[in-house]
Amino acid sequence: MSDSLNGHYRAPWWLPGGDLQTLYAALIGRARARWARERWETPDGDFIDVDHLPGNPQAPLVVMFHGLEGGSSSHYAVALAQELGRLGWRGAVPHFRGCSGELNRLPRAYHSGDAAEIGWILRRFRAIAGTAPLFGCGVSLGGNALLKWLGEDAQAKHLIMAAAAVSAPVDLMAAGDALGRGFNRVYTRAFLVTMKEKGARKLERFPGVFDAAALRRVRTLRDFDNIVTAPLHGFRDTDDYWTRASSKPGLARIEVPTLLLNARNDPFLPGGSLPRPQEVSPAVRCEFPEEGGHVGFVGGPFPGRLDWLPRRLTAFFAEAMAARRGGSEWQANGIIAGWKSAPQE
Repeated sequence: MSDSLNGHYRAPWWLPGGDLQTLYAALIGRARARWARERWETPDGDFIDVDHLPGNPQAPLVVMFHGLEGGSSSHYAVALAQELGRLGWRGAVPHFRGCSGELNRLPRAYHSGDAAEIGWILRRFRAIAGTAPLFGCGVSLGGNALLKWLGEDAQAKHLIMAAAAVSAPVDLMAAGDALGRGFNRVYTRAFLVTMKEKGARKLERFPGVFDAAALRRVRTLRDFDNIVTAPLHGFRDTDDYWTRASSKPGLARIEVPTLLLNARNDPFLPGGSLPRPQEVSPAVRCEFPEEGGHVGFVGGPFPGRLDWLPRRLTAFFAEAMAARRGGSEWQANGIIAGWKSAPQE
């Protein structure tokens, strides 16, 4: 099968269905990247750990925000690091609070709509990047948070050259409900293993910050967000959190050139919940291939490889740089010639 870099992804014939495409990508993504870790103190007295991919200080810098309970060892982060190394670009994965292997200091943790945290991190990276191009990339939960920041911060266009969101649950109500049904409960149980463990450790440090007995009874993401995420981050309950933290309402206000890449068979977000053309700004390019699963996008003959996604992202960023160098106005549906396509099978 051919998988080109113009957004028309096609899954290999031997890997059918959204669930297989989701699970298999994580299964084969066992490589490791040579990250260099740095700890950043936050303005409110907490910390985050940032993993850097060193490189030429004049090279483009791509900052990736990971998904729920993810990090720099997630298959998509490692695949991106490998592609950035091939190109000679720099990369970084800032870990959301509590996701780097050490519990954060404060009762709060991280959540899908944490636009303020995204903004603080990217402002610091803007200073690090200097005059080099800076790009933001978000995956799953990190993609929703990045999109929410892009739609809310009028200064975003002055901080980053372009952005990309992959498999972002832009409608958290639809995504959260989908993860509570059928086979999707397998994903939910996997997430809850570490989420409940972190919650129990927070209760040891901050007794009474939420209901310990209720935490032990949690079986769904809706329940967890109702007991833990919502009260810790200023939301009334799960419905309030999922409504206010969803990025979809702000997509029409985005001014930064942005790639929105979601497979229609993503088990985490029903295809009918993807934004329609009139719901996004002219700066947003929507690419919704029929296949790919949730952050899957496996390519090549068996046993497959994970290079399609990072090459698609870096090609989009290269297009933004070309448009900037040429002084041309960004067109979300425009094509810049000269991209290197992925290998063809």
